[in-house]
Amino acid sequence: MREIVFDTETTGFEPAEGHRIVEIGCVELMDHFPTGKTLQFYLNPERDIPIESQRVHGLSAEFLADKALFAHVVDEFLEFLGDAPLVIHNAAFDIKFINAELTRVGRTGIPFARAIDTIEIAKRKIPGARYSLDELCKRFGVDLSARTKHGALLDAQLTAEIYLELIGGRQRGLMLAPVEAASAAVEGQRPARQRPQKLSPLLTEIEMELHAAFVARELGDKTLWNP
Repeated sequence: MREIVFDTETTGFEPAEGHRIVEIGCVELMDHFPTGKTLQFYLNPERDIPIESQRVHGLSAEFLADKALFAHVVDEFLEFLGDAPLVIHNAAFDIKFINAELTRVGRTGIPFARAIDTIEIAKRKIPGARYSLDELCKRFGVDLSARTKHGALLDAQLTAEIYLELIGGRQRGLMLAPVEAASAAVEGQRPARQRPQKLSPLLTEIEMELHAAFVARELGDKTLWNP
């Protein structure tokens, strides 16, 4: 099963107010494991970037001035997505921005039903917790040392780790040892050592006679060991 984890960085919160995507990052999963294939674009938003947004992702209009427009990368982006389910942290935010960009270039939007939202999974798995990406990474011991600012590709990679933690994907690796290796491990085991002499029974002879009399009186010959 192929899945794509993706994230965006933007100039603001609402595409309806003219805000645009400035970075897209994607990570490919196959059967819930990263394949190592990623896709990243920095995009020229064709507008200014508020200082508040720059503080979040560190991307300035000057840095993005010579980067590609979304229209230039849309084919490569959609080809990478294919028809795979999309794993997103706070899916409503990223889907609305992607669909706004797709609409702007005359492409069909992505159905929201295609998204797997890690926040919604976290709410079911750990109700009452904090669901920001930082908080979930801390909860599951995911390394945040590289996240001095938000970045679409980095955040997609972190989301992939959180997703695998939430669905138990990391533990699946414990079951993937080849059958031959497992058999060899069993064959290589040493048999349990046997005592040279059996231990003496803890019951006294009188207790054993009383027990035998009880069984004979209460059960007669209809016992499991004497059918």
